[in-house]
Amino acid sequence: MGVFGSIKRAIFGEGGGPFGDNYFGGKKDAPQAPAAQPQATRPAPAPQAPRPQAPAQQQAPAQQQTSQQAQQPVDVEQALTRIAESKGNPNLNWRTSIVDLMKLLDLDSSLDNRKELATELGYTGEKNGSAEMNIWLHRRVMQELEKNGARVPASLKD
Repeated sequence: MGVFGSIKRAIFGEGGGPFGDNYFGGKKDAPQAPAAQPQATRPAPAPQAPRPQAPAQQQAPAQQQTSQQAQQPVDVEQALTRIAESKGNPNLNWRTSIVDLMKLLDLDSSLDNRKELATELGYTGEKNGSAEMNIWLHRRVMQELEKNGARVPASLKD
């Protein structure tokens, strides 16, 4: 798993992120069907009376809401704001600093990890932790989140 993948999972809420699966609209893995049993061991289905189908309009409101949430893109600013609020609003400048963004997401923000992120995202400059590299990383992370279906406001892409 790469560094960007860790950032994405933490923001999208995938894989039990800070607020659990699908909290910010990330896609949950589809439940896996049980393994098929060999034909000889399956019991014959018992005859049952047909049950009336409920019209689509009568679905439970929670089911409709969950379906709608799964289709909406993750709002990165809202997700990060909620994470910050849940942590007591630590004094982190995650809106412009890649180091603070990674700290907010409980990720290793060391130079080695940022170098790895720079390599993943195609940074071609000196990987020495300079302000230039860090600014580029933050912008590129936001661009990549947007490419992956998130909604990123212009203020976070500048």
